[in-house]
Amino acid sequence: MEKRILAFQLFLCVLVVMGCSKTEGFKTQGNDKTPPGAVTLKKYTPLYGGARFFYTIPTDEDLVGVEAEYTNKNNEVFKFMSSYFQDSLDVYGFASIDPQKVKLYAVDRSGNRSQPVEVDVVSLEPAYSRVANSMTARAGFSSFFVDWKNELKQNINVYVDYEFKQNGADRKLTTVFSSNLEQDRRFVNDLVLGADGKVKVKVRVEDKYGNMTTPIDKGELTLLEDVVIPKLAWKLPNANDTIGGVPMVFGDGLEGRTAKVIDGIIDRGDNLNFMHTQSRGRTGKAVDGNMPWNLMIDLGDYYEISRIVTVQRHSGGLANIIRGQYYKTENVGIYRFYTWNDTQNKWDTVMQKKIDVPVGLTELEFVKMGEAGDMAYMYPDNPQYTKPTRWIRYEAVMGFTSNYTLADANCLSEVTLYGRKKN
Repeated sequence: MEKRILAFQLFLCVLVVMGCSKTEGFKTQGNDKTPPGAVTLKKYTPLYGGARFFYTIPTDEDLVGVEAEYTNKNNEVFKFMSSYFQDSLDVYGFASIDPQKVKLYAVDRSGNRSQPVEVDVVSLEPAYSRVANSMTARAGFSSFFVDWKNELKQNINVYVDYEFKQNGADRKLTTVFSSNLEQDRRFVNDLVLGADGKVKVKVRVEDKYGNMTTPIDKGELTLLEDVVIPKLAWKLPNANDTIGGVPMVFGDGLEGRTAKVIDGIIDRGDNLNFMHTQSRGRTGKAVDGNMPWNLMIDLGDYYEISRIVTVQRHSGGLANIIRGQYYKTENVGIYRFYTWNDTQNKWDTVMQKKIDVPVGLTELEFVKMGEAGDMAYMYPDNPQYTKPTRWIRYEAVMGFTSNYTLADANCLSEVTLYGRKKN
């Protein structure tokens, strides 16, 4: 017993010694006032709104890295750091292609900086101005949208300034979008201005370094007009009825009912207002796979379709404040839309839509987006109406799971169409 106690005590002593040695090895030398040697610059390469510096670091044992620093025209100082393992450092945020003075320092463990190496840098066109120059604005249905490219995927804010007349009064508004996507499209919706409503649009782009373009005029847009197509005359075929060689979906599985997709009521978690295929897909039979499945609707008359809004199954609890199944399993992530061609007696493909999963939202924000539904134009890049049709077909292709690779979507809550009645 005594030997075991002695061995345990020796083990503790070894741990203490090892701990002391490790602490001493990484101890900050707070009393060190000696700066490290200077960086030796090899060259720099211009970047979009910045530069990449290549250098040789000094041989100081306590070196931690290299720091770059510059001051912009507003006297704001920006610093960039790389470790001593790197032989280059990227600096961004220049407002223009005018020369910008950058200072490079070697930094040691005590925070001492070497003598600066000053470099006059001429960068390529800044990313934020490239984004602004790539922007296009186009009219939509009671809305307009702005497209842009952002090759560097930098964080930007896009300010859309627009003015119009509404009920005889002049209105000026600004909508702000944040993005870091390589390509993006954002909508300004719900501009009910009547026939031939006009909107003047200007854009500004800001980067995270405080740089902003001057307003760029995108012209005057004439908005298109559409209305919600009434659902009172809509009818659904029976499950497995075939139209143009395509069987109608079975949607009455488990707690779901197909008729709920056109009743004007969305699923809120406490009302079970959705259809459920119960994993019956291509032919509507129980032995078939999950997807694709086809929902077909008789509109009761001939309409020209402009856009569609789909609402997913929620099932997020009685309080209706959590995300539930929005943009998750059992809901449709990719679908195709068809109209019936009476002349050729076949389905015409109109478009395919991938519903993007929102990022960075709170649970309540997910609920609000899910309840609003996901809107898609029939012709996204050139908004217009379809040819007149009485029948439409919604083909569910893929779910959201595993980045849209699993055919596991069984449910849909509501379909709403916009357009105009055939003259």
